[in-house]
Amino acid sequence: MRSLLAAFHFLTVLPLPGSHHLRDKDWGRATAWYPAVGLVLGAILAALAWGLYRLWPGGVAAALLLLAWMFLTGALHLDGFVDCCDALLAPVPRERRLEILHDVHVGAFGLVGVVLLLLLKYSALVALPAGFRLPALLLIPVLGRWGMTGAVLLWPYARPGAGLGRKARTGAGRGQLAIATLTMLVVVGLAWWAGLGWVALALVLLTAGVTLIVARWMASQLGGLTGDAYGTLCELTETANLLVLVGLTHTGVLA
Repeated sequence: MRSLLAAFHFLTVLPLPGSHHLRDKDWGRATAWYPAVGLVLGAILAALAWGLYRLWPGGVAAALLLLAWMFLTGALHLDGFVDCCDALLAPVPRERRLEILHDVHVGAFGLVGVVLLLLLKYSALVALPAGFRLPALLLIPVLGRWGMTGAVLLWPYARPGAGLGRKARTGAGRGQLAIATLTMLVVVGLAWWAGLGWVALALVLLTAGVTLIVARWMASQLGGLTGDAYGTLCELTETANLLVLVGLTHTGVLA
């Protein structure tokens, strides 16, 4: 139970009790429940979308839905994406990249990167056909957090010292990845049944591919991954899944 609470405290702003009772190993064990957190977030977003798209035009509803998406996570992953843009796109040595990740100021790379990312997510939410909206919103947050679990376990932590990103590796192991994968596959089955069909499984492969490629590149630049890198992976996989899904529906491959 404490590891499940740790997952919610780390990844959301949902007002759950018990944060002062958590131990370091609870944060590592919490990686098993990242996709479960994604499922709760996805269910909330799907419920909001059901109402928002009935009350407002598509563009307004998509903007409000994206706002809720950011609010529910406390913009945690988005903040990591901004920091990683500034650190990884600047032509500086590895030590300087790690320093930039600590810097609270936003640079040009981070500003441009977050604007483009939000624009892509917003455009995809506007263009996503109504018939696929609810299963997509249910599945995509799960996939993003499943990718995070894999990244925590498969790559070393880059930054010396304490931090939530390092705590996420304490007590984490293959068992956590197995539980996370099982949860993800159950949701994939639900999304398949709800109308996504074989595309639900294709999005799993896309998530795995994006996570492996981007995480390997980030690790080569930083000497490992950090909490900001985990958030970046979540944002990129969510965006990639939205864009591919919209592309498949737009071209008629998924009808």
